[in-house]
Amino acid sequence: MSIKPDRWIRRMAMEQAMIEPFEEGQVREGVISFGTSSYGYDIRVADEYKIFTNVYSAVVDPKNFDPQSMVDFKGDVCIIPPNSFALARTVEYFRIPRSVLTICVGKSTYARCGIIVNVTPFEPEWEGFVTLEISNTTPLPAKIYSFEGIAQVLFFESDEECEISYADKKGKYQYQQSIELPKLEG
Repeated sequence: MSIKPDRWIRRMAMEQAMIEPFEEGQVREGVISFGTSSYGYDIRVADEYKIFTNVYSAVVDPKNFDPQSMVDFKGDVCIIPPNSFALARTVEYFRIPRSVLTICVGKSTYARCGIIVNVTPFEPEWEGFVTLEISNTTPLPAKIYSFEGIAQVLFFESDEECEISYADKKGKYQYQQSIELPKLEG
């Protein structure tokens, strides 16, 4: 497996619509950067959020997540409460090739403010908008800027295709169109 450089990312985005919309260069002026980087792609956060709330004192249970634990918010700036988190989605829609796996890491600008972005790998043949988990680890409210960079996706291509892709196993988060809360299959 090898990490792929910017020219590979550009080619895959243009020829196979791997990333839509696609920013061929790196946009930096006056914003937290996004677009193609040396060995990855800096994704943007959309203006749709689900902010965690403890109003109902619910237990956070990944097998039975209570949607009342989240408050919907839409706007250019999202304020995440201290020691809390929000779910969001990317601006970009992804179509991952069968021989590719991605790893996504938060941008250093946010990390240096105590804001951590957690995203699971995009498996081979996964498709959709990415659900992002943005944690505010500080004792102060934290600002997230919509339509600006939030994390970087690194692309790893194997010498051969996987035997069973995310599409083959009919993954539960395939074709995401919005922010997806945790769910069990079936």
